[in-house]
Amino acid sequence: MKPAVDVIYRDLDSSAALNEVINKKVEKLTRFNDQIVYSRVILDSPHNHKHKGKQFRASIELDIQGKPLAITQDDESIHIAVREAFLTAERQIKKVTAKRRSNRLTH
Repeated sequence: MKPAVDVIYRDLDSSAALNEVINKKVEKLTRFNDQIVYSRVILDSPHNHKHKGKQFRASIELDIQGKPLAITQDDESIHIAVREAFLTAERQIKKVTAKRRSNRLTH
C-alpha cells in the first residue's frame, strides 16, 4: 500500500526538488514496512538563535497500523535535517518490524 505523503512548509518556501526527495524517501520506507498508512513531513524554521545561527527542523509523523511514530531533527541545512530524520525513521521502522516478527514467531 502506497501511503499518501503530506508535506507542510512553515516559514519556508516550498521546493519541488525537496518534495521529490521526500517522496523517494517515503517510498524507501515502504520497502521496510508496507503497512505505513499515513505519513506527514513538516519542514520549518522554528527560531533564529544568536549563537547557533539559522536552524531548520524536519519532523516526520508516520502511522504504521495503529503504531504512530514521530521523528524530529534539527540542523543548519534543511537537506541534512531531512536526511537525518529519514535515517532515524528507517531505524525505528526496522526495529518495529523486527519486534512484530519476533512476537509473531513466538506465539
